[in-house]
Amino acid sequence: MVLVLLLVFAISCNKHEPTTQTEKFPVTKPRTQTVSYHHEYVAELLSVQYVEIRNRVKGTIERVLADEGQSVRAGQKLFIISNKHYRHDLEQAEATTKSVYADLKAVKIELVNSKKLFEKNIISQAEVELLEAKADALQAKYEEAQAAEQQARLNLSYSDIEAPFTGVINRIPHKMGSVVEEGTMLTTISNSSSIFAYFNVSEKDYLEYARQKRDGKPQTVSLKLADGMMYQYSGTVETAESEFDKSTGNIAFRARFANTNGLLRHGSSGKVLVKNEIPNALLVPQKSTIEVQEHLYVFVVDSSNTVRMRKILPAVRLPQFYVVSSGLQADDRFILEGVQRVRDGAKIIPEVVDFPQFSAQK
Repeated sequence: MVLVLLLVFAISCNKHEPTTQTEKFPVTKPRTQTVSYHHEYVAELLSVQYVEIRNRVKGTIERVLADEGQSVRAGQKLFIISNKHYRHDLEQAEATTKSVYADLKAVKIELVNSKKLFEKNIISQAEVELLEAKADALQAKYEEAQAAEQQARLNLSYSDIEAPFTGVINRIPHKMGSVVEEGTMLTTISNSSSIFAYFNVSEKDYLEYARQKRDGKPQTVSLKLADGMMYQYSGTVETAESEFDKSTGNIAFRARFANTNGLLRHGSSGKVLVKNEIPNALLVPQKSTIEVQEHLYVFVVDSSNTVRMRKILPAVRLPQFYVVSSGLQADDRFILEGVQRVRDGAKIIPEVVDFPQFSAQK
């Protein structure tokens, strides 16, 4: 019984001993190369032009001249609101203008004659001034009548609702015969010949964009659709907002994408992929690292084949690889696989292998 316990104890102790020199481990060096990768940002897609069509006057929808989903031209009539009342107001305003103009014209003729009589000392200066005052009053009244006529004509024109630009009609909630108040939304129209993609980036990514813009490099981006497929056209970052959101620390960017085939729609979503490039990036496979208390380590093998645990600082995490910013040099040897079975200070037999294949494109 004692012999069995001693044997179990010996085996247990052996599991915690450092790796002996009889065990081989694959060893390699970091790879240095230019790395291209993408940042993904959730984006909201909006038409380059999008407006709500609202009526300016109260009335009944007499005609609906467009259908939902129909393409319309700029200036094309979409709705006709009942206009008998506004037409009557215009006719009345026109009549008032004509009447006031006739009175003004008569007073002006009378004023000319009065001035001739005054020159012959037939009438007094006061009579001439009285006619001048009357002419001035009628002139003001005439201008007021013209303004009222113009407003009546404008109100009448509001009964014909036209498309402000070429685009596609969306949902029409109110049909023919509906009574609508002033300001009721009749439909929306969108021009999706181009699409804006709005997305938020961190301050660090914004500074990278600013540097590229300063160097004259156009910031082209890609778009991943909601189904995971890549959109066929690339886009260009056009502008950024003027300030960061204090609650998130992000700033909003806007990119424009061509929409020649009409695939993209207003209000849809996707992911904008911004390409970045790191020249002379130092690469380490993720499988060669271990994480201890939120810090990342690799096992470096020195000239005496002794393993040393070394902390590294990753700059970018890529699929299966890290770009290391500090903690490792290009000529350092490290254990490629089996890091869970090795301990700091252990002696190993290094087996030099090639660095794993790496694709420079994510």
